[in-house]
Amino acid sequence: MIDQVPDHMAARHEWHRPDYALLAAVAVLLVIGLDMVYSASYVIAHNNPAYGSDTYFLVRQLIWAGMGAIGLLIFQIIDYHRWQRLTVPLMAVIVILLFIVLVSRLGHSAYGAQRWLQIGPLPPLQPSEFAKFALVLYYAEWLSRRRDRITSFSEVTLPFGVTVAVVCGLVVMQPDLGSAFVIATTAVCLFFVAGADVRHLIGGLVVGTGAMVLLILDASYRSQRITAFLNPASDPLGVGWNITQAEIALGSGGIFGLGLGASRQKFYYLPNAHTDAIFAVIGEELGLLGTAAILILFAVIAYRGYRIAIQAPDSYGALLASGITSWLVVQALINVAVITAVIPFTGIPLPFVSFGGSSLIVSLVAVGVLLNVSRQPAGFRPDRRRNHGAEPFVWGAE
Repeated sequence: MIDQVPDHMAARHEWHRPDYALLAAVAVLLVIGLDMVYSASYVIAHNNPAYGSDTYFLVRQLIWAGMGAIGLLIFQIIDYHRWQRLTVPLMAVIVILLFIVLVSRLGHSAYGAQRWLQIGPLPPLQPSEFAKFALVLYYAEWLSRRRDRITSFSEVTLPFGVTVAVVCGLVVMQPDLGSAFVIATTAVCLFFVAGADVRHLIGGLVVGTGAMVLLILDASYRSQRITAFLNPASDPLGVGWNITQAEIALGSGGIFGLGLGASRQKFYYLPNAHTDAIFAVIGEELGLLGTAAILILFAVIAYRGYRIAIQAPDSYGALLASGITSWLVVQALINVAVITAVIPFTGIPLPFVSFGGSSLIVSLVAVGVLLNVSRQPAGFRPDRRRNHGAEPFVWGAE
């Protein structure tokens, strides 16, 4: 007598291959990022004896990329439904860490902001980067269990808005308005995909916009950034310096660029050339073609990510894929918009490209979860108990 294959093993064998187009786009961005981090950071690493090597930043980025790649491989084989039980404790831990950054001696300050946790000899960790992923995991699960009453103001919209405000408030206090904007925008995208009442959504956007205006008016340096955005030439050596130097870098590159390693703006003209402003260095060295390639790669991520969401087996998977995709694409668009002076200046990394351990590792892990959603066929539910009885997702259904 032939033994029957257990249901969960049979279900596991039905999984598809991961979305290779998405994986390829991320891999190409990662390779470009490693090359550009080395190019953009070479000058400061060479001139500062404290770094000890011209490849100081490249080596660290390689280590973080390796850690992130391992995380991606692990998370793409773990059934994404398993994370449903961990969303609440994970979100609680993130909120605690965001609070510890502000009030504890573990909080590490740099560039006038206190956004990092310094634990012994370990590299500084940035909890706000992990908060983006934790929020997506939490709200994908939270909203998927409330789809039958998603239009209720008291049961869904109000608690949703309050929790988003708490997380964003802690991030703004660091201060990190850019990350807070990414978190809020990602949350709004999730709420919209879940089928929120449009009136509630518009009301929330009005309140959020009002809060952002008050935050800008409350801090003089934010008001100065608005002034610099409207007229960078009014103070090119002061508040307009970042925008002016980024525009010079992009303009100098032309269509084909000056060539790899040939950037002139990285010689202390362009602040944070290897982190938040790396897109300007790409434009200077690789030209319009290089920047267009970056945008095309993120367009591929957006297309494949939302396609995965549409084909997800249940509402949790659809919201999870939508949230991860929205977060990565929105953050990339904000970074590009800042460098091209479409919106006022704010410091935020370009996913998979900018130097930074927390951002790179958590982004790659999130892609691993997205790939796992892509592996499970539409309409497939491996275990209703594990999946809290989630039904297949129907777009636009309430």
